[in-house]
Amino acid sequence: MATNTSPASSSTPESGEYTHAQVLTILSGLMLGMFLASLDQTIVSTSIRTIADDLNGLSVQAWVTTAYLITATITTPIYGKLGDNYGRKKLFMFAISLFVAASALCSFADSMYMLAAFRAIQGLGAGGLMTLVLAIIGDIVSPRERAKYTGYFMATFATSSVLGPVLGGLLAGREEILGVTGWRWVFLVNVPVGLIALVVVARTLNVSVERRDVRVDWWGASALVLGLVPLLTVAEQGREWGWASGLALACYGLGVLGLVLFVVAEHAMGEAALIPLRMFRIRVASVTIAASVIIGMAMFGGIMILPLYMQIVHGASPTKAGILMLPMVAGMMAASISSGRVISRTGHVRLFPIVGSAVIVLGLFLLSFTTADTPLPLVSCSMFVLGLGLGSCMQPLLLTVQSAVPPTEIGVATASATFFRQLGGTLGVAIFLSILFSTVGPNISTALDEAATTPEFQQGVAQVGGLDESVVEGIQDDSSVLETLPDAVAHPFRVGFAESMDLVFLSAAGVGVLAFLILLLLPPVELRATSASAARASDIAAAAATPSPTGTPTSTPAAPRE
Repeated sequence: MATNTSPASSSTPESGEYTHAQVLTILSGLMLGMFLASLDQTIVSTSIRTIADDLNGLSVQAWVTTAYLITATITTPIYGKLGDNYGRKKLFMFAISLFVAASALCSFADSMYMLAAFRAIQGLGAGGLMTLVLAIIGDIVSPRERAKYTGYFMATFATSSVLGPVLGGLLAGREEILGVTGWRWVFLVNVPVGLIALVVVARTLNVSVERRDVRVDWWGASALVLGLVPLLTVAEQGREWGWASGLALACYGLGVLGLVLFVVAEHAMGEAALIPLRMFRIRVASVTIAASVIIGMAMFGGIMILPLYMQIVHGASPTKAGILMLPMVAGMMAASISSGRVISRTGHVRLFPIVGSAVIVLGLFLLSFTTADTPLPLVSCSMFVLGLGLGSCMQPLLLTVQSAVPPTEIGVATASATFFRQLGGTLGVAIFLSILFSTVGPNISTALDEAATTPEFQQGVAQVGGLDESVVEGIQDDSSVLETLPDAVAHPFRVGFAESMDLVFLSAAGVGVLAFLILLLLPPVELRATSASAARASDIAAAAATPSPTGTPTSTPAAPRE
């Protein structure tokens, strides 16, 4: 493997150790990138119901989410590998630019399928945002010291988590803003934020990099696409096609073929593999990655249902639904910051994801008891518990896998952990939304039959001039119809949705139990006390001090600045 180097900038420390002030300067650009990615997730999640109702596609909304997650998931390891090989700054700026351009395209969508296509392009950029941010932090700060900076990242995440739902609700709730439909601004708002992020990153992100001439594993990436896209598609469409239909069987076959070819390609590429297979021989990494898949399923699958529950079952506006999500955000902040402080002080991390996964199961199990009439304070308590569990798992799992690999593979390790969590999340969203919409029809019918004998329901039906089958089916595509019905008539529909959502929460809790059992296999881990850049600088210095065959020390040029 050849290494290309050039003199370093004076702003890049030769020792590889960055001062607190230097770290904060770099963080300013990284946090804007993180803010852009997390804002998009929260702003879309609370406005998707309004968007789907306007585009007449509530039952196919999973395509919008799944398309985004598929491309973001697939590109995550590619960004990680390219970042390790060629440096992360320009790659990070490319990801931001692509994300912003696709956000602008989303605002022109006139159908749910067109929006899904543009969201897929947006995901191509999103795959690099969080991955490269976390990898760059791994470059400049040791895993143990990194926990000290948890507060900055959680503040960024909390700001986007609070601002996103509220802003998404306000925008989606307006008919027009400056002549443009309100919900389209949900995507347009990314444009100014992204442009600011580009300027800040260009000026502040000065990180040393050791460029490596390593082949890019395009065969592995292609096989990954062939394996994942059909499997994720059938997870979304299986309920309509039939799980044993010809189309479903074709997707299963293509998916298995793609995954087999991916393993073959990774074995053939060796050290240049997109996800090196030897990583799975490291017990810490294999357990962490397996747990990341399962926790991703429970996390994304469960969280995607909560805004729908608030809006459909409790009739909350998008703005109010965003505000009602705050207890979960508060739980995540409290657990993440407190665990970060303990990890920084002790260097031990194993207990947090184990306990966190158990708390996730408890939170989802409590949510599975919610009904159409459950008081919101009780729902908020369950959401807070879920947030505590998520906050105890997310950062500790990443720190663990980053400490389990050599410093030169921080990008691959970070991307792998993120990739498998996103993969689990993508599967979770597709599977759990499929469960929701495949059971909601029968549940609504049962609730209507039970309510049909009550005088209040009969009187309400008379007020709306009857309730035929088309109305029942139409509500699954446009839930805003519920707001036009008398409460006695709308209540059975809300009961049907709530019962289907309970099944989703219970299913997610079952998945969480599996994550807990896997994490019990995690061996004790003590986090590395040096950053990746410091370790690389130390290796370079050691190589420079090694006598050459002629008896004189070899000289190694300093790493270049990105």
